[in-house]
Amino acid sequence: MRFGTRLFLAFFLLVGLGLVLFLNTAQEQIRPAIRQASEEALVDTANLLAEVAALQFDQGFAADSPFVVAVDRFRNRTFNAQIWSLAKTTPDFSLYITDTNGVVLYHTDASQIGEDYGQWIDVHRTLQGLYGARTTRTDPDDEWSSSMYVAAPIYVRGDRVGVLTVAQPNATVQPFQVGAYQQLWQSGTLIMLVAAVLGGALSFWMARSIQTLVDYVDALRRGQKVPQPVLGERELARLAHATRAMHEEIEGKNYVETYIHTLAHEMKSPLSAIRGASEILKDLPHEPDAERFLDNIEQESRRMQQLIDRLLSLAAVEKQQSLQQVETINLCQLLDANIASKLVALQRKGLHCQLCGCEREVPVRGERFLLDQAISNLLDNAIDFSPDNDTILVEVIAAPRLVTLSINNGGGPIPDFALPRLFERFFSLPRRDSQRKSTGLGLSFVQEVAALHQGQVRLDNRPEGRVEARLTLPPA
Repeated sequence: MRFGTRLFLAFFLLVGLGLVLFLNTAQEQIRPAIRQASEEALVDTANLLAEVAALQFDQGFAADSPFVVAVDRFRNRTFNAQIWSLAKTTPDFSLYITDTNGVVLYHTDASQIGEDYGQWIDVHRTLQGLYGARTTRTDPDDEWSSSMYVAAPIYVRGDRVGVLTVAQPNATVQPFQVGAYQQLWQSGTLIMLVAAVLGGALSFWMARSIQTLVDYVDALRRGQKVPQPVLGERELARLAHATRAMHEEIEGKNYVETYIHTLAHEMKSPLSAIRGASEILKDLPHEPDAERFLDNIEQESRRMQQLIDRLLSLAAVEKQQSLQQVETINLCQLLDANIASKLVALQRKGLHCQLCGCEREVPVRGERFLLDQAISNLLDNAIDFSPDNDTILVEVIAAPRLVTLSINNGGGPIPDFALPRLFERFFSLPRRDSQRKSTGLGLSFVQEVAALHQGQVRLDNRPEGRVEARLTLPPA
């Protein structure tokens, strides 16, 4: 299903459900609201007629009494009332009067005179001085067969002498209730139609903009040169701009990576030839100056070879977005192997490497080759900058949520200007003994490896002129 269709259906369903819920709630409120209004009018009518009935209560309610005659004339009246869309022509309500015992003294239905109504709630509560009202159905299965009864007390000379009850069939308000329901659903249907039109327009608008953005991204992916689309939605326009910027950065990075790989591979062959020629020349008789120049050629070619190898390693690790061959590695075992491989370099400068914190295994999760190379670079860095006959302190600190590898050497404080640039590519400080600089790629490689392992690396000056490198890794 297309995005625009899903958006339209979701919008229409949301509006439809909300509207249906509202209409049902409104419909449930209409019925009691109409009946409450009717009951309020019956209260006034009952109390007014109770005062009229009190005027002749002592004389009784014979057929020729003024009260009975007036009621009969009222019931025979013909109205000409147009209540909104409903025409009212005849009266609908009835009434009855009972004494303090609940016996009917007068009823618009003459057959009920003399009956005992004391058990009805309207009469019973009113005789107790409370508000009396009830709703009673003549057919239990027909809601509209019910009538509302509202009673009012009759007072003569301050004494409660009887009760007058006015009754009105609920069927008289049915047309108003049905009309209100119809009006509600007609309005709801119109709102649904408008919502469908607006939802369709919104869905088409959004789907068209998104499709334009998708087509633009596909074109960039295929390498086509297309202009950035003009989108009315600010967020989509920002996304298109960010996509183009990311594409340009990726293209530039890919170009540089391809260029580095090509250049490095092309330089390997002539470098190998130069090194081979210098080694052959050193075996032949030559002048002392020639010996010095040949040594320079061999050292510089070896340095260029190292630079090429590290460039290729750094390009490979920067391109890697995640770890490929993850395994559980004993960090202490990896350190032992690296320290053993540096034994010749350590002996050349009379250095001693002291390993602490490896009384037991310290497992970490990662890629063995990358961690091995990162540790090797950190040890090389410590050896290069350590003074002769110094001690390099290597410590592993295993915490529940973090494993820290600390390599501490006495190479002297790092200058303040260099501290923020230590991990820049090609930035390097001169070594203590030869004043020569390295490739400046070792620490950049370590930083990339740490990031791939969700860790960090940093170099800090320590008291007494020492420098500490700290590599933090999550534990296994």
